[in-house]
Amino acid sequence: MSNTPKQTEKLPWKCGKCGGELERGLVKASYLGNDFEVQELKCLNCGLVLITEELALGKMFEVEQSLEDK
Repeated sequence: MSNTPKQTEKLPWKCGKCGGELERGLVKASYLGNDFEVQELKCLNCGLVLITEELALGKMFEVEQSLEDK
């Protein structure tokens, strides 16, 4: 038997800055002076937020486009 985790088993995310655990919670993002709140992973120790590809290419891209069109 191997000690590697099963593919279906989820491992907790760790912060790239301090190594702390990440927990999903409400975070504030700002762009061009406009704020919006989203549920994302945030480090419990230092507060660094993990911006997922889904958020960056989805919601944030839509907000960026709508603000730049104004």
